[in-house]
Amino acid sequence: MNIASYIDHTILKPTTLVSDIEQLCTEAGLYNFAAVCVPPPFTKFAKGLLGGTTVKTATVIGFPFGYSAIEAKVTETLLSIVDGVDEIDMVANISAIKNADWNFVKHEAEVLIPMAHKKEKHIKVIIESGVLTDEEIIRCCEIYAELGADFVKTSTGYAEKGATLEAVQLMRKHLPSNIKIKASGGIRNYAFAKQLIEAGADRLGCSASVAIVKESLNQ
Repeated sequence: MNIASYIDHTILKPTTLVSDIEQLCTEAGLYNFAAVCVPPPFTKFAKGLLGGTTVKTATVIGFPFGYSAIEAKVTETLLSIVDGVDEIDMVANISAIKNADWNFVKHEAEVLIPMAHKKEKHIKVIIESGVLTDEEIIRCCEIYAELGADFVKTSTGYAEKGATLEAVQLMRKHLPSNIKIKASGGIRNYAFAKQLIEAGADRLGCSASVAIVKESLNQ
């Protein structure tokens, strides 16, 4: 298994330095990761560093809690597109999900998913599966599948619980095959990464990406 091809090499901490982004992009080019995922202010910089590689540039919208107003997420999305982003990881309004305000959840996606697709960008919707019930996860899958999200993503990595095999398996069961799954949050070794892929994940969000790849070479 070419584990590197599944990985979004990620740094999203609020203390991110320019040197961190330089290292992230150098490693991404060296190992040929699927993408880097960086804080919005670094999108344009990362895109420039990755010129001449096949590595995509991703950023986050409404991160990490998801309760930004739709208008704020629209603005963030537009700015990321101007900065040349390839993929957008948007945090759903978790509060709306927990309150079963499904009309709001659907409306938010109806606004943002077409925006991304109009500019030929992929959009991953982060549902924060670790704080949701199975029923809430299933309803999210139904909504985001209906509205054509490219990926449904498990986690931000900032909640008390990240990706789990059970969540990925549940999502795969309730998503059509054309909607992909990104698992993220707490993926620190090759064994767990491999299990998540076998459970149905198409992409992995990792900060321990290099260690995972190196570990895979010894399997």
